[in-house]
Amino acid sequence: MPEQLEERVAHLEAEVALLKNKVENDLSPKPWWEKIAGTFSDNSAYDEAMRLGREYRKSLRLSSTEPSEEI
Repeated sequence: MPEQLEERVAHLEAEVALLKNKVENDLSPKPWWEKIAGTFSDNSAYDEAMRLGREYRKSLRLSSTEPSEEI
């Protein structure tokens, strides 16, 4: 049993080392947002989500400009 545990820990340590190496050596000059730009192009669900978001923000602006009812 201890040998299996040691083997598993050694495997996990190797995996962590690989991941750390990837993160530390990612010297890509592009910011993350440029790497994903265009991911949702021609995606009707994304377009609909953006439209609904605009409508919601517009409704908030309209309700904040209406006179408040004070008693």
